[in-house]
Amino acid sequence: MTVFALDSLDLAALLCSRVCHDVISPVGAIVNGLEVLEDEKDAEMRGFALDLIKKSAKTASARLQFCRLAFGAAGSAGATIDTGDAEQVARGLIADDRTRLEWIGARVLMPKNKVKLLLNLCLIAAATIPRGGDIVVTMEGADETTSFLVTTKGPNVRLASHVAHLVAGEPENGSVDAHGIQAYYTGLVARACNMTVELSPGEGGVTLSARPSLVAAA
Repeated sequence: MTVFALDSLDLAALLCSRVCHDVISPVGAIVNGLEVLEDEKDAEMRGFALDLIKKSAKTASARLQFCRLAFGAAGSAGATIDTGDAEQVARGLIADDRTRLEWIGARVLMPKNKVKLLLNLCLIAAATIPRGGDIVVTMEGADETTSFLVTTKGPNVRLASHVAHLVAGEPENGSVDAHGIQAYYTGLVARACNMTVELSPGEGGVTLSARPSLVAAA
């Protein structure tokens, strides 16, 4: 099997576009709120603007903290990341009044690429329940035997057909755009960790798993 290879500059550009897309909405809302504060004298409207600024700033911060771990360097080469930090940023991004996140597994220091993989699986999982629902993240094993299982349940669960192809490094149309870069990047990180990702849509839910790959003899 020949895995599609994306130019490194294109990969960097598309990941930057993805991060900007994630933060531009709340940052724009902050700007709008500040403009209201400058022009509005009505106390009720000013209170609304302040509330908008606070909520949007919290959202922007949560998204940036998540992106830092899921896409960024987050330490020097070979660094490890506390899975407790990963859980915290995942909750900040995903858990809300519509979505419940359950995180199962001991808090440990884990190689950063495996943490990146786990967080990117969480992103894919969250996208399958646009109307909210339950996400259960399970970590098992240690070191070379580490495996992840992420399951979702909720109304109108849907796993877009192209996602599995992107994770496998085989985009359907032979190219990757800003909308698909996150799933493609998930596959890159999985292969860097020598792990295999499987996405299994089912009735009322989706299962995403990542397990150590079987390495063929040289």
